Amino acid sequence: MTTSVLLVDDHEVVRKGIRSLLSLTDDFEVVGEAAGGAEAIELARDLAPDLIVIDLMMPDVDGVEAIRAIKSLSPRSAIAVLTSTDQDDLAFAAIEAGAQSLLFKSMLGDELLATLRRIAAGEAVIHPFVAQRILKAVRRKREPREDPFACLTERELDVLRKLAEGGSNARIAAALNIGEKTVKSHLGNVLAKLHLADRTEAVAFAWRRGLMSGEQNEG
Repeated sequence: MTTSVLLVDDHEVVRKGIRSLLSLTDDFEVVGEAAGGAEAIELARDLAPDLIVIDLMMPDVDGVEAIRAIKSLSPRSAIAVLTSTDQDDLAFAAIEAGAQSLLFKSMLGDELLATLRRIAAGEAVIHPFVAQRILKAVRRKREPREDPFACLTERELDVLRKLAEGGSNARIAAALNIGEKTVKSHLGNVLAKLHLADRTEAVAFAWRRGLMSGEQNEG
């Protein structure tokens, strides 16, 4: 049985490398490629592939948002995040959005191929480092926190405040003198750490828990 694959990465050399690797097999077929999140969503809807290999850091729609949209359009598709980032909270956000597996681009060809076969067979493969972070996050979620924002860095708090003030990614980036891609990364961390589903929930959480008034309590 052949597994249809959609490759999503803004670096063409990465897509070419994985496509070349899979072309040497009889059990994988690359049916589409996307260089950004928006294109990935469209192709996932049209192709409904068995497996989607996706990066987290991309232009337009980032990986976490794309995964969430893809799972609503093609729930049958297994999603494997392939990333070079060491931001485990961002990776956790991707898993919460619907990714079943998380791999790193440092994996060698044979190792990657074997792992993709496991995923195609229905396994959920998560790097041990990320798995450990998930366990810690679950434990934190069960424990009451005096300050619900204590887990956020100062920069993440700045981004959340600007978001709660109604700022777009572009406006937040300009106000904080950082790139839009960095804003997306920080927002992904915020959603993961606070266990929130999307930007709307983040804004509501910030106001409800007193971030905007300075009264940071459980409310």
